[in-house]
Amino acid sequence: MQSPLPQRLKSARKLAKLTQEKLSNKLGFDDRSHGTARISQYETGKHAPDFAMAKKMADALGVPVAYLYCDEEKLADLILAASKLDENQLTMIIESISDL
Repeated sequence: MQSPLPQRLKSARKLAKLTQEKLSNKLGFDDRSHGTARISQYETGKHAPDFAMAKKMADALGVPVAYLYCDEEKLADLILAASKLDENQLTMIIESISDL
């Protein structure tokens, strides 16, 4: 099974309206070409980031790191939607689905 991270990373980057270069700048890569190449390698699946880098990328893109690793489309959508809720809304939803 192939990791969902490459596709989700690219989708999240495009949703954030960032180029690979802008994302690499946000991540603090000193060498622009190295940073852009590394982001490209992550998005194509040539290299996989360690968890710390995945978390850093998720934070820069405004998505939960769990979204990058989720292998089920609907669950990934749910993770993304839940991340935008405030604490009260999230608690209400958790209580509602716990009763199912």
